[in-house]
Amino acid sequence: MGLTVKQMLDEANAAVERVDAERAQALLAEGGLLLDIRDAPELEKSGRAEGSHHVPRGMLEFRADPESPYHDPALRKDRAIVLHCASGGRAALAGKLLKDMGFEKVYNLGGLKDWAEGGGAVEVVTDPGM
Repeated sequence: MGLTVKQMLDEANAAVERVDAERAQALLAEGGLLLDIRDAPELEKSGRAEGSHHVPRGMLEFRADPESPYHDPALRKDRAIVLHCASGGRAALAGKLLKDMGFEKVYNLGGLKDWAEGGGAVEVVTDPGM
């Protein structure tokens, strides 16, 4: 039998440290990247964390790999990557993926709500990007 979503989430949550908004903001102040992995319609509907970088989860492997023609130079292995989605599940899975790709400083903030409730500013999206 293959893996279940619960098993994948358990593995991801064990591998990727969960941080609160205060710790996330400290990591960002040290040069970390706040990475929003939600899909564009989610950004349009609920806005985005101010200063966040957007890469949809479905493109993460392609954007994270320096050998890919779609590589995003903001995704560097020498900086902390703080991920968030809507509630934290996709961020955990994406964080484990990045760790599997050799990124070491990867953290799961949870959802946009966790950012906002922790005092992080949220901006309205006028250009949803990718």
